[in-house]
Amino acid sequence: MGIPAWVWFLVAVLAIAAGVALLIADRTRRAPNNRERRRWAALRGWQFAEIDQVLPTRWERGALAQHSGSTATDVVAGSTFTADGRRQVYVLDLTVNNKVATVLAGVRCRRSVSTILELWQPDVPVPQDSGLDLLGPVGSRYAFVTEVAAARPLVTPSLVEAAEEVGPDVTVVWLEQDWVLAAIEPDGADPARLERLLRSLGELADIIDPFETDPNESLDEPEPAADAEPTRQLKGATGATSPADTNETIRVERAEHSENQS
Repeated sequence: MGIPAWVWFLVAVLAIAAGVALLIADRTRRAPNNRERRRWAALRGWQFAEIDQVLPTRWERGALAQHSGSTATDVVAGSTFTADGRRQVYVLDLTVNNKVATVLAGVRCRRSVSTILELWQPDVPVPQDSGLDLLGPVGSRYAFVTEVAAARPLVTPSLVEAAEEVGPDVTVVWLEQDWVLAAIEPDGADPARLERLLRSLGELADIIDPFETDPNESLDEPEPAADAEPTRQLKGATGATSPADTNETIRVERAEHSENQS
């Protein structure tokens, strides 16, 4: 005996109702953040968009490599002044399956770097099969790069200090193309915190892309200064480490650090 048609109809109606309820719940949950960020964008004279499916494809590394099929929501676009001048900025929620996975912020430089430089918190699992090599510790973070030789000149004492100021709630800071980007935990990403994060990213942009230099020069080969502070020697930076061994390397180095302190 077949199942009556009205049963299938009832199942379909219930499925539709459940989907609508989930959509309403998601929009209700996002509404306060949406209004807050929209208001912030208006106060700064920046543009606001509820959704952008193309923007996340602009970058591939950092947090983007961990979240495939993502969509940008509650997007803020504009420009802000840094110590060196005005730079383009983006802020967006990276949404996967209708849930905000992380919040991205980016500040644009005038020129591109020829290597990817990612600075990860040590307690965040290292992306595997990413084509990145472990350069070594940079302050409290660990640096992963695509080109070790090109990345070394970028890791100056000033960059290490600025990276430390970004904050522990930022899981990763990275350089990709002509952008300095960061991913921050969604729970604390209110406009006040995002303002501070953009200032920190602006300081990093000023360090790697100072306005007094020719924008046609390579970011990877800064001019040496006679009175320049010597570049910090990075533990583990004498060679590249395969991503497959990276997590074990970090665990060993953290254990050594704890033993030395005790």
